[in-house]
Amino acid sequence: MTRHFIHDQDDSEQHLERLRGVLRMDSYDVILIASIILLSITAMLTLVAGWSQWILSFCTFTLAAIAFMLSLRHVKRRPDHMRALESERITLTANEALPYMGEGLTPENAQVVCEIVLAASDSAVAVAITDSEQVLGFSGRGEDHHTPGRPIVTKATRTALKQNETVILTSKVAIGCSDPRCPLRAAIVVPLEVGSRAIGTLKFYYSREAALTETELVSAEGLARLLSTQLVIRELEHQEALATELELKALQAQINPHFLFNTINTIGSFIRTDAEKARQLLRNFAAFYRRTLEQGDGPITLGLELEFLKQYFELEKARFGDQVDLTLEIEDEAFDLPMPAFMLQPLVENCIEHGMRDDGSPLCIKVIAEAVPDTDTWVVTVADDGIGMKPERLAKVFEKNTSKGMGVALKNVCDRLTGFYGKDCELIIESAWKVGTEISFLIRDPKNIGKE
Repeated sequence: MTRHFIHDQDDSEQHLERLRGVLRMDSYDVILIASIILLSITAMLTLVAGWSQWILSFCTFTLAAIAFMLSLRHVKRRPDHMRALESERITLTANEALPYMGEGLTPENAQVVCEIVLAASDSAVAVAITDSEQVLGFSGRGEDHHTPGRPIVTKATRTALKQNETVILTSKVAIGCSDPRCPLRAAIVVPLEVGSRAIGTLKFYYSREAALTETELVSAEGLARLLSTQLVIRELEHQEALATELELKALQAQINPHFLFNTINTIGSFIRTDAEKARQLLRNFAAFYRRTLEQGDGPITLGLELEFLKQYFELEKARFGDQVDLTLEIEDEAFDLPMPAFMLQPLVENCIEHGMRDDGSPLCIKVIAEAVPDTDTWVVTVADDGIGMKPERLAKVFEKNTSKGMGVALKNVCDRLTGFYGKDCELIIESAWKVGTEISFLIRDPKNIGKE
């Protein structure tokens, strides 16, 4: 196998020193071989020419000494060579098994990993993987009765899980198999860890106790550590996804009560003046909110979000009458854009709550979705022709204590957009005093959302 070494500049002297050491070792071999050749020729000439017997004795003794030195040198160098080969085998095995471990400690994945590990082992006759309660996978001798899905019966396995340490079994009795035909006579049980907690075990079985060498033990523990690392990575990814989901739900929970209280106030204003209309609005709101709860946190499509928005605006229209108007300008392809629920509603609500003019003139709100030419970017805009914002107010719009809650809603929308789309989305606000406000967000390559 060809190897390419890249060393940092700071390590160059150490690397050169190691290289000099290797060259010195090789030169010793050359000298020893040359000495053997020279001594052998001298011994042959002594026999042929009848030289003094002491010369032959000297050559024989020296050759024996050199042979001993070579043997000793070979023994000393062999452990390093064996360790290198074993490390390479563990690495190759782990590389093949890691993708399955990355998908989780399931029976299907565990069985595949058992087969991979057994095929790479020279001494083990069977391999098993367990979680904390049952055998997930088993491959090799004894698989006719060591079947996956059975509860853990080996006391040593439970000890390995409880104490989070490797356990070595040196007899059939210790293994705990009740089948008299079972060929398994020894085993190594290594915990699979996530953090400092054992969540399963990797088990190597052998047909004889003599197979339990230090090399096998080191290999089993090394492979278990590599597989555990993949489990840790998966757990971190799961926790990150869970944290994002919880954060999105928390942010949505901050938006929905604001909408809830405003809607109740709208309906409440009609109870005394138009009870029938109040009942109708209440039924509409109940249906709308039930649909929202059933939908959860998405993703939904822009088309469905617009349906939510229309239902919301009907409630606001009942409150403000002709003082508010909503227009939708949506390109056909935009209806399938993915997004979290309730992204547009708080933006339109901000238009109504903070954009209305004092003179009572109608507030016109537009929701626009259009593609940026020759790109994979879409722009979704909520615009109004209301009172707008002065520059100093616009600069502080994302502060939560600004504008009677306006900053809370916009900050939450911005955070939810980032949580859902990642860095491929941003919230852009443009406003001019007594002209109006536009709030837009960009969606880049929405077809990739959810595939990472």
